[in-house]
Amino acid sequence: MHPFFANLRRWAAPPLALVFALALTAAAVSPAQAAPDTIRIGVATAGGGDPVTWGGSPGGVARVNNWLEDEFKASGIKVEWLFFKGAGPAVNEALSNKQIDFAYQGDLPQIVGRSNGLKTKLLLVSGARNNLYLVAPPKSDIKSIKDLKDRTVSIFRGTNGHLVAINVLAANGLAERDIKGVNLDTGSAQAALVSNGVDAAFGGYEWFKVRDQGLAKVVYSTQGQDPAFTRQASLLVRSEFEQANPAEVQRVVDVFVRAARWSSDEKNRDELFRIWARSGTPVASWAAEFDQQQLAARNSPLVDDFIIGRYKAVVADALKLKLIRREVSIDDWFDTRYLKNALKKQGLENYWTAYDAKGNPKAGSAASVAAR
Repeated sequence: MHPFFANLRRWAAPPLALVFALALTAAAVSPAQAAPDTIRIGVATAGGGDPVTWGGSPGGVARVNNWLEDEFKASGIKVEWLFFKGAGPAVNEALSNKQIDFAYQGDLPQIVGRSNGLKTKLLLVSGARNNLYLVAPPKSDIKSIKDLKDRTVSIFRGTNGHLVAINVLAANGLAERDIKGVNLDTGSAQAALVSNGVDAAFGGYEWFKVRDQGLAKVVYSTQGQDPAFTRQASLLVRSEFEQANPAEVQRVVDVFVRAARWSSDEKNRDELFRIWARSGTPVASWAAEFDQQQLAARNSPLVDDFIIGRYKAVVADALKLKLIRREVSIDDWFDTRYLKNALKKQGLENYWTAYDAKGNPKAGSAASVAAR
């Protein structure tokens, strides 16, 4: 054989020992992805208390009890909570700028963020079937939704309450253009209503405190109404962070599921409301918000047919109302692998009831916790 071809053969087929040596060298100089120094969680509310926390979500229980901090302490990973007065829209901006890794926010801003190209994954629900209320000054002649025509009404635009408010108006023969809508955040809306700067306001449980002070009356509530008029909130993770840190994502989900289990136990109802009250919203307000409602139905982390159906309805409504500019696919958005792992590890696979698209218990689903 010509020497040239002999040398070529040697170059093309190095000895196996050399191959393994090169592989080991490569492994030595290319270590596995390092864990993050800090896990940053953005919450779509200004919150309250010291340290700042929020209520209405099992996440608030994990926050107050330092469960996430304890989970990551031995690993040397710091947990940082960031609260946003600008709610969902402000959280989307933080996600876009990679200032947070996880985001707790409502359905509409999540959809808006996805339509604008935010790369996220929805991991679990953390506050389902949240109610919406219409309030007015105590002496107001407004007694129903229909009385809002041509009135000045506060709506926190871009939040998950915005779309529900529009649907409630529509169910009563009104469109958003039939009212004089004013975009105000929660604190500004309360100040405006108390000073008669607006005739009425849409909002959530935060209005019970104002009502109990004699400064407002509840004109309308979605409690006991069609579940389609409720708001959903959930935990997202930036796709880039999830891909680089799957082990840490699993640990975060594990803690949120643990908090959901504790928050779903009726024996903990009073203590749950006391924990949430540290945010500045009194126990009485939480009692009113959850009146005659099972904790398990509100605090379930399951991404069931009801949740998926509500998110698809939000997409359709947001598109129709031009809150988003294009159709948004969400079928590949829900990443429940981590949730399923957590449920299995904690023996909770049959703990919560799964609901159908209309919000009724799904045939064959586990019985509700309260019914056991």
